[in-house]
Amino acid sequence: MEKEMEKGSYMIDNEEFGTVKIANDVVAMIAGLAATEVEGVSAMVGNIPNELMGKVGMKKQTKGVKIDILDGNVSVELAVTLEYGFNIPTTCNKVQEKVKNAIETMTGFTVSDVNIRIVGIQMAESK
Repeated sequence: MEKEMEKGSYMIDNEEFGTVKIANDVVAMIAGLAATEVEGVSAMVGNIPNELMGKVGMKKQTKGVKIDILDGNVSVELAVTLEYGFNIPTTCNKVQEKVKNAIETMTGFTVSDVNIRIVGIQMAESK
């Protein structure tokens, strides 16, 4: 039913209606967007911080996300910057749950692991 296509995409074969190809970048975008929705995550590596993203209309969140898909199982690696003052293990646990749920809900794939690398801490802007 499912098989890997050309490098960079994954095909779901539905005999009744045809095929659906999901690009790895789409899965990476889902992971990046889900991660940045968690309170305490400032940004993905290489991306504009969350508060600026909405102002400039940027939606692509694939920087700092590595996706491996094999036989419908997804392995995710994230590089994130957290906001100062948030508990790192608790925040990362929330990110792992959010990313896993988002990918599984939207693609039907099984997420085997979500690994997170903290690459920085963002200090709050003084108002």
